[in-house]
Amino acid sequence: MVKIALIGAGQRGYYVYSEYISRHAKEAKLVAVAEPNAVRREAAALRHGISPSMQFADWRELLEQDKLADAVIIATNDDMHYKVIEKALEKGYHILVEKPMTNKESEIIAMEQLAVKYPDRIFAVAHVLRYTPFFRTIKQLLDEGGIGELISIQHNENIGYYHMAHSFVRGNWRDSSVTSPLILAKSCHDMDILLYLAGSHYKKIASFGSLKHFCRDKMPEDAKERCVECKWQNSCPYSALTIYMRDPKEWPANIITEEHTKEGVQKALEETDYGRCVYRHDNNVVDHQVTIMEFTNGVTATFNLSGFTHSISRTIKLMGSKGEIRGDMERNQVEVYHFGKEEPEMIRTVPGQEGHVGHGGGDEGLMDEFIAALEDVMDGKTAKEMKTSVLISTESHRAAFAAERARVEGNVIFL
Repeated sequence: MVKIALIGAGQRGYYVYSEYISRHAKEAKLVAVAEPNAVRREAAALRHGISPSMQFADWRELLEQDKLADAVIIATNDDMHYKVIEKALEKGYHILVEKPMTNKESEIIAMEQLAVKYPDRIFAVAHVLRYTPFFRTIKQLLDEGGIGELISIQHNENIGYYHMAHSFVRGNWRDSSVTSPLILAKSCHDMDILLYLAGSHYKKIASFGSLKHFCRDKMPEDAKERCVECKWQNSCPYSALTIYMRDPKEWPANIITEEHTKEGVQKALEETDYGRCVYRHDNNVVDHQVTIMEFTNGVTATFNLSGFTHSISRTIKLMGSKGEIRGDMERNQVEVYHFGKEEPEMIRTVPGQEGHVGHGGGDEGLMDEFIAALEDVMDGKTAKEMKTSVLISTESHRAAFAAERARVEGNVIFL
């Protein structure tokens, strides 16, 4: 059994990684947690039976101890990752870090240097899309020549209007100067999956987009600072009451308060940023962005990232010399059109893993491989490089930073 310490018990740390470990008690055990929020820290400790001596309010306190576990999962804020990673590697831990692995372009090289310095460590990034049955199926079709030579890709990340309002207008990722630009925070793993499907390397990138809608000049007449006070509260699609009062125990309501009741949500809407009008906020990240890419093997791609969609989903079209693949990750459905044949070949990947929850099975697949890699090391085997190791994942991060630079500067960026 592998022993794991969790640094950061928020949405991803508690609801994804901690929950996975609970369901795989024979293979893994969570033995320590570092989390500044006492309610979240105690909840993780209670779920896993973690003793008080192994509960820490600060990650530094955990990493100052003698080595407590085989690995650490790092799910802190983006800007904290590098310092935590550096210290954890010094202490001898294997690492899984939430994406993006850093929000500073200057730290990319430093991350690579750490990976080279500790070649015996599992050091991976949570680029979960490579682990989804959906994208694995598409990759297999491409590798088998199912549509001939791949020529071009059209990929769409449909953020969902309510997800956009929650995370990138009201939430933690609304200010790119503090966290990350939208294409890095939301879509560094989309840039990674395009790299994976193209089977090549990024050559050049252009990008266009802006903050177009969530601005004061789009505010309805006489809108109030808070939705609970506003006359538009029942008709505005971005009303905090509409978004958060659906179910206090489910996302996104369970993120804005530790009291998962209607009363708890109401209080949060009256006191926190999550209750403020989306048109009167301090957000600056773009709400739509289109990125155009060329790879070194000549494959081209477009990536459309939009906050103005009904549902949260990913859709993709891959065009080859002998056919076309169309995929809808929300429905877990792949269609293959062979040129010369009227009817497409319909492929259902894995029933029961539809939709965006759990990244369509990607969260599970990522953790399965991480635990298996740790078990191999514990058995004395050489550490395997995971599909999303840091040395693999840095290219997609560089591409995301390049796309943002291209958008801001109006240039084509050569990588």
